[in-house]
Amino acid sequence: MSLSGTIKKNLQDGIAIPAHPLALTAERAFDEAAQRRLTRYYLASGAGGIAIAVHSTQFEIRDPQINLLEKVLQTAADEIARSGREDFVKIAGICGPTDQAVQEARLAKKYGYHLGLLSMGGLNALTEDELIERTKAVAAVIPVFGFYLQPAVGGRILSFGFWKKFADIPNVHAIKIAAFNRYQTLDAVRAVCHSERMDEIALYTGNDDNIIADLLTTYRFNINGREVQKDFRGGLLGHWAVWTHQAAALLNAIKEYKAGNKGNADAWLSKNISVTDMNAAIFDPAHHFHGCIPGIHEVLRRQGLLKGTWCLNPGEVLSPGQSDEITRVTQAYPELVDDDFVRTFLQNDQRPAHSKESL
Repeated sequence: MSLSGTIKKNLQDGIAIPAHPLALTAERAFDEAAQRRLTRYYLASGAGGIAIAVHSTQFEIRDPQINLLEKVLQTAADEIARSGREDFVKIAGICGPTDQAVQEARLAKKYGYHLGLLSMGGLNALTEDELIERTKAVAAVIPVFGFYLQPAVGGRILSFGFWKKFADIPNVHAIKIAAFNRYQTLDAVRAVCHSERMDEIALYTGNDDNIIADLLTTYRFNINGREVQKDFRGGLLGHWAVWTHQAAALLNAIKEYKAGNKGNADAWLSKNISVTDMNAAIFDPAHHFHGCIPGIHEVLRRQGLLKGTWCLNPGEVLSPGQSDEITRVTQAYPELVDDDFVRTFLQNDQRPAHSKESL
């Protein structure tokens, strides 16, 4: 399976990609109506795609007793098809050992997903070469969106050599770098720049602690006597699952600034701190990211897009003081909040969504 020209162009141009949450009832059952409404919100918000069955969607959807992976993929794909947005980039999370990853890639392909976001999490027993072979196996099924996940939430440090080999795989088209570390981010970007496929790979920030700075920065390296440069084209972020309309507008404004049309660096660097402050409230680094998914849910609940903050794991709840922090940053940075947009969206979005509407 190859990547279509339109989807590839959109990735290279740079788009906002929210990591799609999971809507549940108070009984922790799948709330299909709310899930479909959330997908429609992302479609309406100015986002260029979604990533689903990822961390923000809760990895427990794969547990046999829960068994929601296919339903989640099917529901989002159906809602996007209803919109008629053939240019909307559909990305499915893929994880687990090689056999599981290939099976998930086939499932994503079945529902028309354009790329698989391939997690390396939970695979510390594998060598880097074994991870490369796993990537090749998945890439034989579906185009790959790589993922450098920070060790604090289950990732691992991967070498320059790994990322060079990764970038050389023909069906890799993008990499999300979420190392939360400047040195490791630099390793991955420099490795891509050393690959002959450099121009084929779009870099996306997942560094929620440094979103704007990543998007502003042009990396330049001297490689064999030639200056090579690379930029982050967009973001694939759990942070952008909330206040998405403003996130998409922010990315567009950064692209205009980089084209030389408006703004100044000092203002953008200050805004980077504002965005990081907002992210800290949602993602809860003060408690080792324990409340990151409930934090996303809490913002969406306040806006009326979700009914509650429930997670499949009953122990996954807001941390002490996290709700107050979300209130603080929402009041401190109103220009980064899209409450008015959501209010209008909900007023106009009257179509009911029931399970019988599924494919």
